[in-house]
Amino acid sequence: MTISPSRRMALATAGAALLLGMAGCERPTKQIFNGIDISGADYGRELRLPDIDGRERTLADFKGKAVMVFFGFTQCPDVCPTALARAVEVKRLLGADGERLQVVFVTVDPERDTPEVLKAYLAAFDPGFIALRGNPERLAATARDLKIFYQKVPTGDSYSMDHSAISYVFDAQGRLRLALSHNQSARAYADDVRKILQSA
Repeated sequence: MTISPSRRMALATAGAALLLGMAGCERPTKQIFNGIDISGADYGRELRLPDIDGRERTLADFKGKAVMVFFGFTQCPDVCPTALARAVEVKRLLGADGERLQVVFVTVDPERDTPEVLKAYLAAFDPGFIALRGNPERLAATARDLKIFYQKVPTGDSYSMDHSAISYVFDAQGRLRLALSHNQSARAYADDVRKILQSA
């Protein structure tokens, strides 16, 4: 049987469309984030530390919410207050979805960041933010698991803390998904968190 050129073109077009459709079924479109997509990372699979009331907290406590985790200390002169102020703005930009974002601040300076200090500090940003405070051994283990760097730096008769300035985002099932840079805007953060919430 002879197939006309026009019929041949129609069949080729239909075949290509079918193949594209099948490819779409097999490989869903990958989300594009402003931050670094670390979905499936072999670290950061658990976060378990006491809060300021001594209650053990884990990612399971926040199931159904995206969780943004930042490590810092209350006497930090600029990075930490900037990160927390940005988190406040992220919640605002998310609108109603802001209630589905839990911000968690892990102190790298438990020596000075007492429960009372942490409570007052976070209340100045958002009373819904949660602070976690482990003893030195548990803090070190948690930081290692999330690849967070921190160290005490002597300054005269006192000290400061050097630490990683990165925010991690876990999805509503407690899976580590994103690493967000400190130099990104609140809008970039909010766009990424919204995508994480929409994929829940």
